[in-house]
Amino acid sequence: MSSRSMAAIRALVASRLAVTPAFAPRPGLRALPFGGPAPSPRAALHASAPRPVARVAVVLSGCGVYDGTELHEASSVLVHLSRAGAEVQIFAPDVPQMHVIDHTKGQPSEGETRNVLTESARIARGKITDLARLSAADHDAAVFPGGFGAAKNLSTFAVDGGDCKVNKDVERVLKEFHQAGKPIGLCCIAPVLAAKVLRGVEVTVGHEQEEGGKWPHAGTAQVIKALGAKHCCSSITCVHEAHVDQKNKVVTTPAFMCDTAFHHVHDGVGAMVRKVLELASK
Repeated sequence: MSSRSMAAIRALVASRLAVTPAFAPRPGLRALPFGGPAPSPRAALHASAPRPVARVAVVLSGCGVYDGTELHEASSVLVHLSRAGAEVQIFAPDVPQMHVIDHTKGQPSEGETRNVLTESARIARGKITDLARLSAADHDAAVFPGGFGAAKNLSTFAVDGGDCKVNKDVERVLKEFHQAGKPIGLCCIAPVLAAKVLRGVEVTVGHEQEEGGKWPHAGTAQVIKALGAKHCCSSITCVHEAHVDQKNKVVTTPAFMCDTAFHHVHDGVGAMVRKVLELASK
């Protein structure tokens, strides 16, 4: 057969594949090059999917920076975990929010109530599980994105500071993972949860001085110290980096505790996720 005839046949087949739904590639399958060898039935039967890097539980606290999870931090966590090939399951407590904030005004919406699990499902695209069902035995690591929901819905830190109470399932989960020697990642304000529950832990929420408004929540570091935890702050602890407490396997990064560009926060969350996965693989 001439090369011209072969080219014509290829063009015809390509056009049929483009308009015929029956030949559309199935989701997750890669089309073979034209004329390439097809896998044998035996090969297909015995092929196995690569094992995930780790099974990671992500714990949310609602949807929205002022009354729930900070969306950009949650998205960064999920993107970095996805890129690393981790198997992710998302959780949130089935409890009422402390209050609902109108994010256009930064003020509470009077008379409005929302549920933390229901709101967190917005970020999880509906695939979410009640935190009461989370067991450290089923996962290799846990990650807590920030947002004021960590201080309002997962604990009462926003109101009570160092005298706060932590949601019973959040406390249970933190203790379970810690006792099992499995890593925990927390960003933004979420490290206060570990500081309250895991005494003597090392965390960072950034710098300890406001530095002209760059670190508007710098006072949080003093409360962390008052809880008996160690706050780690140095010239090399920046928003795009993460601090690792090797002894307790707790990894923290400041994220939006710093008034900075989104990509710096994204990079810091990525550093936290990488360190968590490294610890999970040991």
